[in-house]
Amino acid sequence: MIKNDLYLRALKGETVERPPVWMMRQAGRYLPEFIALRDKYDFFTRCQTPELAAEITVQPIRRFPLDAAILFSDILVVPQAMGIDFKMKEGIGPWLETPIRTQAQVDAIKLPQVDETLGYVFDAIELSLQMLNNDIPLIGFAGSPWTILCYCVEGKGSKAFDIAKSFCFQQPEVAHQLLQKITDTTIAYLKRKVEKGVSAVQIFDSWGGMLSPEDYREFSWKYIHQIVEELSKVTHTVVFAKGCWYALEEMSLSKASALGVDWTVSPELARHFTQNRITLQGNFDPARLHSSPEVIKRMVGEMIHRFGKDKYIANLGHGILPNIPLENAEAFVRAVVDWKP
Repeated sequence: MIKNDLYLRALKGETVERPPVWMMRQAGRYLPEFIALRDKYDFFTRCQTPELAAEITVQPIRRFPLDAAILFSDILVVPQAMGIDFKMKEGIGPWLETPIRTQAQVDAIKLPQVDETLGYVFDAIELSLQMLNNDIPLIGFAGSPWTILCYCVEGKGSKAFDIAKSFCFQQPEVAHQLLQKITDTTIAYLKRKVEKGVSAVQIFDSWGGMLSPEDYREFSWKYIHQIVEELSKVTHTVVFAKGCWYALEEMSLSKASALGVDWTVSPELARHFTQNRITLQGNFDPARLHSSPEVIKRMVGEMIHRFGKDKYIANLGHGILPNIPLENAEAFVRAVVDWKP
């Protein structure tokens, strides 16, 4: 039994004494101990070495009284498992030498055996669970099929992903074939994570907000919905679609356990769109962690008051920034942990 199950109770919509708290990208680049490992090992070596991934997973848990850990990994391990050879380039980020832009390239993509291609992730889960010692739940995650398509077609990060969008609009059948292959692989991958012991899974749709509401429904939500339908049979699912406030109502009618929201939608509107049907997670602007600890504490209190303590998970509206002072990250977490009605 997990000793602190506050996060899981919030996902179930139960009445809680206070909201649980964790931070997206909490296992990461704002921590000096993470930077020490980053200086020693390249990015995908850290992802693909179970001992390193597990160590990075628990680093923030040693510092802060968080209510959940999230496995250190990357959304691009899924396309890598599919034979799409992503690298991490210094000063550029994700890099694919030959982007996927033709029918022939999509036809050539094979669905992998996840145990063979992603075994290092499952080993990292086992090690992380040993280190967490049932203190708090461990979250597994994957990128949304649309977000992964964006990187596969663009070949790198982008401010607008125009090439990826043009690919979908000019070759919709090919785009849907690629999205389905990513979806099928992601379902197998996340199910295996659950079998290995994660307590919940989160789907990150980082680039969903690049699409219009109609295109979001066709090229993103349709595939996230498949993942949610399958994974909800075995675990709690959380969907975080950045910039997609317009889809909150439709997403709240799915079998997802919770929806992440960013800072571009108010708590009141998020509750209105979802009719209090579902747990919400978010939505503190990560840049606001540059405010003083006193201001952070006050703003976190206001955020909880506006969302309400039940059916709510305190979090950021996106990943923590690399230059956030440790005392400010701690102020955010402690403001939730010390919160009183």
